Amino acid sequence: MTFSWSSSTKPIVGLAPMADMTDSPFCRIVKSLASPIVWREMVSAEAVVRENKKTLNMAEIHINERPLIQQIFGADPATMAEAAKIIVEQNSPEGIDINMGCPVYKITSNFNGAALMKDSALAEKIVKAVKAVVTVPVSVKMRAGWSNPEECIEFAKIIEAAGADLISIHGRTKIQAYTGLANRDVVRKAKKAVSIPVLYNGDITSADDFFSAIEETKCDGALIGRGALGNPWIFRDIEDKINGRAIQTVSMQERIEIINKHLDLHILHYGLQSIPTFRKHLAWYFKGIPGIKQFKQELMTANDRTALEKIFEQLS
Repeated sequence: MTFSWSSSTKPIVGLAPMADMTDSPFCRIVKSLASPIVWREMVSAEAVVRENKKTLNMAEIHINERPLIQQIFGADPATMAEAAKIIVEQNSPEGIDINMGCPVYKITSNFNGAALMKDSALAEKIVKAVKAVVTVPVSVKMRAGWSNPEECIEFAKIIEAAGADLISIHGRTKIQAYTGLANRDVVRKAKKAVSIPVLYNGDITSADDFFSAIEETKCDGALIGRGALGNPWIFRDIEDKINGRAIQTVSMQERIEIINKHLDLHILHYGLQSIPTFRKHLAWYFKGIPGIKQFKQELMTANDRTALEKIFEQLS
């Protein structure tokens, strides 16, 4: 059966795409705890079309990650369309997401990501081009605006008219990047301005945040990004509240079990030499944990599994 937003569970709960973070191992950890829709980290459309091996490997999908939406970025309509077609043909994601929200300079300087919000005509062409070549749903992730947080309202209308099936909006502008508070009110206005599903994104770090965001914005669901880093249990908490179950406390034992499982998947995916690249996840998993300060340097310098296991034993 073809995936569609109309048939998905409401409210829609999703893992937001985050470069270098929402890779296959992390997505599988999230899905081992709950059943959100996964938005995979962005891949370059140009690299896909050039058949860059690393990029094509990034777009591969493990069965345990589904349903999965693959995000792509680029500024050329024809290249974006060709990349989307290649990814759908090779990996059959449940949807394609177009990145129009990344605020990072190396992306926006090439007129990718949030820079597309400054050229609605080009953004429209990209959506139409991608829609013309794939049969799966096409979504667009945007920001509140480039500098004016009201920009997303008219931009959302243009993206809907171009044929997008769903829009997700991060409630900060490009200029804000990740500072200040996300603007829920402007997302509410954008949601009211269109008829397709809209997902809210920004400052959701607990199940209560998720439901308050939905209530305030009237969105169809929300994507959770940084609030899920080191806390994949947030999706279980949300599902527990939806189903009337009590939220479960995460013990140190369970935390370490999930970290070990994540580490196993990370090593399997990237190789034994990849432990240093796993440290970014360790920093999030142990953020704010009482008594962790004395172990922080060891965690951030460990280069092998044995060293990490010794630290975990002391923590548990």
